[in-house]
Amino acid sequence: MNIDSVLKKEGIEVKSKLDNTQVNKIATIISRKIVKTFPEHHLKLQDLFNCLSGLDMYIARMPEDSAVAKYFYKNSSIYFSDKMNFNNLDTLVIHECIHAIQEIKSQKGKLLKLGLFDLSTNKGQGINEAAVQLMASKASDSKSDNVKYYNLTFNTESPLYYPIETALINQMIYFTGSYPLFHSTLHSNNIFKNTFIAKTSKKVYDSIENNFDLLLHYEELLSLCFAEIQNYSEKDTSLKKVHRLNQKINNVKKMIFNIALSTQNIIIENCFMSELEFIKDIDSLNEFQSKLYNFSNFLINTENYNFYNQFYCEMMNKLEEKRELIKKHGTLTYLNDLQTDLLDLERENFGFNFFYKLFDKLKLLFEEAIRDKQNN
Repeated sequence: MNIDSVLKKEGIEVKSKLDNTQVNKIATIISRKIVKTFPEHHLKLQDLFNCLSGLDMYIARMPEDSAVAKYFYKNSSIYFSDKMNFNNLDTLVIHECIHAIQEIKSQKGKLLKLGLFDLSTNKGQGINEAAVQLMASKASDSKSDNVKYYNLTFNTESPLYYPIETALINQMIYFTGSYPLFHSTLHSNNIFKNTFIAKTSKKVYDSIENNFDLLLHYEELLSLCFAEIQNYSEKDTSLKKVHRLNQKINNVKKMIFNIALSTQNIIIENCFMSELEFIKDIDSLNEFQSKLYNFSNFLINTENYNFYNQFYCEMMNKLEEKRELIKKHGTLTYLNDLQTDLLDLERENFGFNFFYKLFDKLKLLFEEAIRDKQNN
């Protein structure tokens, strides 16, 4: 399918092409914003400018429910809505420009990766959109806002675009830091993925990644449903059809609701349980306790949601057990020493799964023996 057919299918009608002066102005503004916002990544202003100024940019009539900007990798072009105010390049313009920066193509021009989105597996589009939008929000100096969608209330720096996804990605970088995420988003590598896997497991990351893709799918489906019901209203279609479509909309909203909370629960349980294992002394214990408490600032909440509160209570009980161990035996270095010894053995004879299972069992037995000794 050629680019004209793609544009027509998406309801985009080109009106005019921006001249070099206009393109260079946009490229300069966006490049400066990105470099200024992410200094720790040591981005070169000239490199970003060269990338963005080399794009073709167009003014186009866009569908009513579409964004003000759209990047097409097939012809390295950005299409701006004819209703857009060029004096205010908002987050969506920055978003599309970041897409242009992050793409990796083959020698034949085939798109291979787009940040965290791996086209060879067709996985990671949702988490990539979340990361790009978070970066765009920061580059435009957006302030965090409390919002409510699908009966979910939460804070996000992107209240209008991908609000749930940006809230969830903020939860993930609560444990990894933002550097790995933004580095992978800009350079299309696996640093963030591997960092999060090291914190949890590949199974956990894959599950979260899949949920982000599902959120994106259902949100796109919801947009189509809203457009369809609007079309029905204009044509004065039968109430039965409108009722069926409203039922579909409610079902899709429930799916988004459930996926969002499920993803949050996965992040909470696996990330905190992993960090619990690294508590060695009172300082690290207190740090963990503060981190557990402060996570409430990132929480996606709803009526009757109690997973976090229950998990919090469970963790506090575990922390008390750790505290007693530390008081009685001092810094808990024995687990690290045991893990190192077992790792050397495992590398020679066994697979990683064997090692982790063995270590977990020995650790539980060791702690149980200490508790029994205390009780006696």
